[in-house]
Amino acid sequence: MNLNTSIEKFIAYLQVEKGYSNNTIDTYITALRQFDEFLTEAFGTEIDVSMLDGDDISPYLGYMHDKGLKKTSLRLKISAVKSMFKFLYKKGLIESNPASSVILPKKEKKLPNYMQVKEVEKLLEYFDGNTFEGIRDRALVDLIYCCGLRISEALQLKINQIDLSNKMLKVIGKGNKERYIPIGSKTLETMRMYEQVREHIPNREKALFIKPDGTKLDRFTAYRQINNAMGMVTDIKQKSPHTLRHSFATHLLDNGADIRSVSEMLGHSSLSTTQVYTHLSIERLKNAYKNAHPKA
Repeated sequence: MNLNTSIEKFIAYLQVEKGYSNNTIDTYITALRQFDEFLTEAFGTEIDVSMLDGDDISPYLGYMHDKGLKKTSLRLKISAVKSMFKFLYKKGLIESNPASSVILPKKEKKLPNYMQVKEVEKLLEYFDGNTFEGIRDRALVDLIYCCGLRISEALQLKINQIDLSNKMLKVIGKGNKERYIPIGSKTLETMRMYEQVREHIPNREKALFIKPDGTKLDRFTAYRQINNAMGMVTDIKQKSPHTLRHSFATHLLDNGADIRSVSEMLGHSSLSTTQVYTHLSIERLKNAYKNAHPKA
């Protein structure tokens, strides 16, 4: 079966059986037509898909790379090709899948957004210390940044998970894994202030962070409050609770903290997940050198 017929059958399958949107269909068609152009240039004749093997398909990556495509686009193009051959094989239209051995390019790792230390300090000062919500939101931001919490972890905290006397926080992370994180003295002061005003809320739930009516603080409200406050003190693109977690890790590593300890506090299952923050510190050092060294 020739390639054009194969493409037509695959696209019909995506439209009828999978119900893909027109935009998605157009993306597949573009990628597969470019694959057809590549093979035509390589072989100069009509292609029988049953005659192809992995070595015929892999150079398509280099062909598209030479056209200036980035890794994300390359992954999309080759994924379309792999999906088509998988379809042809499952439908019995070819005896083997020549694209099964073709490896996708690794995803480009984006360096995480983070705030400067002075920006975090301004953020903490932004909240109104004369209202319950202001004191609560400052405590929430302070605890997320101090302990590197995910927003979901912070909002799931119960009042008995924070040990003010031993300066420790018990966190239930992904997969219900427990971890213990030390709490700084300044954050402890903020938490004590919050607990004092929290005690005056009637019919309050066991959740540490609650609304004025005593119910658990929800994720949407927490995100909105933090996002709005960040907008007043920083120009970084991503203004979210997770940015505070990134800032926690970045600031610790910048100041010489052991990566294994940081990984443990973040609740990462693999050290490689934490290493992205090391890359971030290296990039900062490079930029500092370029900006300051006369021979750079």
